[in-house]
Amino acid sequence: MAVFKRGRVYWFNFIFNGEKIQESTKQGNQHVARQMEAARRTALAKGEVGIMERKPAPMLRDFAQTFLDNAGLGRKQEPKESTKRFYADALNQMLKCEPLASTRMDSNLPEVGKRFIRTTGVGPGRKNAFLRTLRRAAHVAMELGLISSVPKFAMEQGEVERDFVLDRAQESIYLSFAPQPLKDVATLMLGTGLCVGEACNLGWRDVHLEPVNGARFGYLYVRDGKTRNRRRNVPLTAAVPAMLEARAAEARTPWVFTDSMSRNSYVPGTGRLSESTVFHQHIELRKKLKLPGGFVLHGCRHTFLTRLGACGADAFSIKRIAGHHSVTVSEKYIHPTPESA
Repeated sequence: MAVFKRGRVYWFNFIFNGEKIQESTKQGNQHVARQMEAARRTALAKGEVGIMERKPAPMLRDFAQTFLDNAGLGRKQEPKESTKRFYADALNQMLKCEPLASTRMDSNLPEVGKRFIRTTGVGPGRKNAFLRTLRRAAHVAMELGLISSVPKFAMEQGEVERDFVLDRAQESIYLSFAPQPLKDVATLMLGTGLCVGEACNLGWRDVHLEPVNGARFGYLYVRDGKTRNRRRNVPLTAAVPAMLEARAAEARTPWVFTDSMSRNSYVPGTGRLSESTVFHQHIELRKKLKLPGGFVLHGCRHTFLTRLGACGADAFSIKRIAGHHSVTVSEKYIHPTPESA
């Protein structure tokens, strides 16, 4: 190997494909200089056959903003703003943990992520929310060519299933004690099957209180959703019009539900209601009423759809009303009874 010393540092000199390669190693150790020469020869050989050296994967802290800017990469549809806020909130908390923030977006991410969630003191559902955010970030990193594959993330066991159904007595008590805006949001979900994001995004231009085509009540148009099936007309039921009429009489914004914590204290120009507001109100009320921990706010939608199935609605009707992407999802709300057998 042509390694020679010039001044205090070593250089290497060799011929590759008829071209003279001469570079300084900037090292005073001959052994290290020989290793650097060998590495340079290897890199040139790999480049000759189209093998490029992959840069080290970025650290989570350095990749965080790139992830948020490209969260929909590789998917058919851009994620909703609420999903982006979900990712941002999870990342902000994870970046406070230095070992995780300095972890590269490769095979070590699941292991360090697991160590982080064990320190959070939250339940399995929230722990999995952190892990899903990391997994999505890894998918984006792969789409950008920063890593070669997505490492495997094992979710935590014991996450609460969203299958709790309110009975009529529980519903009455829940709504009687619910503060605003939770009371009206829950009334809407229990009466139409909207999910909480759809309720918070509902604008007055999409509320039609006048019945059409012989219907008893009006309908809502759900404008935004994860898939095209989520964009749909949803018929109103008896409990909902009165609530909407009362809100319409006091409306000061384009949104049915605003940032105001009280229906009677609107501030002109405020934005729509944040989902986190009603999530927190629901958790506090559930604790106060000592309702089962499995009763998440999504349970209001689940309750409506379960009752719809019990009344004899077929899976295809439930699919259209709920905006499910597949009739298979809707079939779980169909429970055969002796009358329907």
